[in-house]
Amino acid sequence: MPRFSNVLLLCSDEHDPRHSGFMGNTGVHTPWMDRLAAHGAVFTQAYTPSPICVPARASLATGRWVHDHRCWDNAIAYAGHQPSWAHRLRAGGAGAQSIGKLHYRSAEDDTGFDPQLEAMHLAGDGQVWGCVRDPLPERSDGAGLFRQLGAGESDYNRFDRRVADGAIGWLEARARLDAAQRARQPALLFAGFVAPHFPLVVPQSYLDLYPTASVPWPKLRPETGYQRHPWVQRQAEFNHLDAQLENDGRRRLAIASYLGLVSFIDAQIGRVLQALEALGLADDTLVIYTSDHGDNLGARGMWNKSLLYRESTAVPMVLAGPGVAQRRCDTPCTLVDVFPTVLDALGVAPHAQDQALPGRSLLGFTETDAPGRVAFSEYHAVGSPTGAFMVTQGRYKYHHYVGYAPELFDLQDDPEETRDLHALPSHRDVCTHMERLLRAIVDPLAADRLAKDDQNALVARHGGRELALTKGKGGATPVPRGRP
Repeated sequence: MPRFSNVLLLCSDEHDPRHSGFMGNTGVHTPWMDRLAAHGAVFTQAYTPSPICVPARASLATGRWVHDHRCWDNAIAYAGHQPSWAHRLRAGGAGAQSIGKLHYRSAEDDTGFDPQLEAMHLAGDGQVWGCVRDPLPERSDGAGLFRQLGAGESDYNRFDRRVADGAIGWLEARARLDAAQRARQPALLFAGFVAPHFPLVVPQSYLDLYPTASVPWPKLRPETGYQRHPWVQRQAEFNHLDAQLENDGRRRLAIASYLGLVSFIDAQIGRVLQALEALGLADDTLVIYTSDHGDNLGARGMWNKSLLYRESTAVPMVLAGPGVAQRRCDTPCTLVDVFPTVLDALGVAPHAQDQALPGRSLLGFTETDAPGRVAFSEYHAVGSPTGAFMVTQGRYKYHHYVGYAPELFDLQDDPEETRDLHALPSHRDVCTHMERLLRAIVDPLAADRLAKDDQNALVARHGGRELALTKGKGGATPVPRGRP
């Protein structure tokens, strides 16, 4: 029997949860997220399996790590080749529908959803130029992140409103069934929003919430003497995003626009949650709010995602619904935990092969259920000279870069990850322990080689390095032009 008749899975794009009220940031206006969190479970140490869109979303779908599903970057996307939780729900008699951004290969692939509305997938062949990394070119001419910036109305803003409209329509259809019918026909809606993903364009009323003169200035700026880790420095030299903003005025405007987009997406989520209440569905619905990854937002002189620091790898994870205890859980979790969570919520038994997946249901999950649990993330995409891997357990967070020195942070004493402890003799045993945890999940050198081999094969199919470097530079993925 299902625990819930309905699951509403709300997924934003590029939301570092620390830019939200429910995570203690009183300077960011997120009343609807805060209200949801106040009535449910907040997982304060939630992470993405990869800090970039396509690999993270493939892990969200399949419950597998990136080195398992091998969707390494924004040109190698999920195509239904491994079962998703949507497949499992469909086979188990529960409906699974999507509206909005999925970022899989194509709407023609069977990825388990029926139907997909307003489906946003890979544009053409995707970000082919980002696969050229063996070796990584000295410099990229950029992906146009800041061509548009500030007040306005983008295609993404209009798209997110349509996604909210479609989610409300789905709720209205569910409300036309009585409670017994809904229980016999459990169903899930995945609503994929795109804010606060670039372009950093936001309606004026939301930008006005964040005067540029008072936005928080990023930490660890190189111009004040901070020295980046060599792996991070190599990425900075490759993408040179900070230089594209040209001056501090535009940097402040970029920060204000991002925060405005967080408030904008909060308002769209609020519209959906208001409809949920008004339609009388709150008593049999589980709501999950999450995102695919975060955003550096100028910290360390870096923008966008693609790093292992919490700005990139942290995601919101909020569960609310009848029977979900109000609590804050500090045990690490990741997006791979969504797979068993939605099956559990809708009463669908996992298949035997799902037992080996790394995730577990977050319903009823507490610190005492999994002491010593490890969260894991990895990155093999644009701007990375080698594979990068992260594990966190308890108070420590460890970064492993193939061919470079590691990093170690004490999240209890240094939650902003400002002091690398890996070289201190006092933390040698901690580093050894954390590396052992990492190698229990993956062989970093083997995964780095496998990723590059797959990417080199794709580059060869596109005519070699020089031609591949010209493909997929259109900026943000375009929105579909249809209506739900």
